[in-house]
Amino acid sequence: MVAPGYVVLANADAGSHDEERLGAALQPLHEAGHEVAVHRTEDRSEVDAVVRALDGRTLVVAGGDGSLHVAVQALHDAGALGDTPVGLLPLGTGNDFARAASIPLDPGDAGRLLVGARARPTDLVVDDAGVVVVNASHAGMSAAAADRATDLKGRLGPAAYPAAAFLEGIGTVGFRATVRADGQELVGDDDLLMVGVGNGSSIGGGTPLFPEASLDDGRLEVLVARATGPLARVGFAARLRAGTHTERPDVVAAPATEVVVEGEPVPHCRDGEVSEPAARRTYRLNAGAWSVVRPAS
Repeated sequence: MVAPGYVVLANADAGSHDEERLGAALQPLHEAGHEVAVHRTEDRSEVDAVVRALDGRTLVVAGGDGSLHVAVQALHDAGALGDTPVGLLPLGTGNDFARAASIPLDPGDAGRLLVGARARPTDLVVDDAGVVVVNASHAGMSAAAADRATDLKGRLGPAAYPAAAFLEGIGTVGFRATVRADGQELVGDDDLLMVGVGNGSSIGGGTPLFPEASLDDGRLEVLVARATGPLARVGFAARLRAGTHTERPDVVAAPATEVVVEGEPVPHCRDGEVSEPAARRTYRLNAGAWSVVRPAS
């Protein structure tokens, strides 16, 4: 079972609604008599301080994929990832990792899962810059959509990403790159709409980019879309939301343990955070690198 003590990372800027949801999520832990310490952090240095003081307790992230990414990065950098059970209270907007891990999106149900479930070995993706990816990284149209969705979240909430993806599908021009999976060339110096690598199955609040993905199967999924024509872009965006995009002839999908994307400099969106453009990015899977409190697969 999970550790008897819980250290909860929460957003210091959370509003009253978020505080209510956090309270509902923590109630099952209090009722079960567990020790719970809540830390409201503002930046990475404060997260690092919490990680250094865990002392064997379960680290619980109250937030979405971005918050989980920061916490796991801190554990990875401290060399403590393999020794620390991690729980998640999915209080973010998209919550794609929670969806992949079958963690309930209802705060109270998520709290009850923390009390009753085990911390299970879970795969992790790490890139050549030492940046972790807990759910997915993608470049091209989808990264541009994620960036645009940030501005739409306040008005549209979870609908921000599909709206942004549709708009980017209309307007994006793509980029040129080569993609290799485990040393084999999937696409060679071609015009691409997007490239994605993932451990989780969805992005953008449930958009099923990697329908075959699993968090603990010892592989990551890579997807390349060459739908760069005007009609093809719109068609790809529509089928992506429905999860039928892998049936298109201009889409290549494969499992791998290492993926290299090389070509025109392009931003990569790692767990919802959009990076500076990079001409080359390598992603490697670390099987069972961390443990997450979640139901059995």
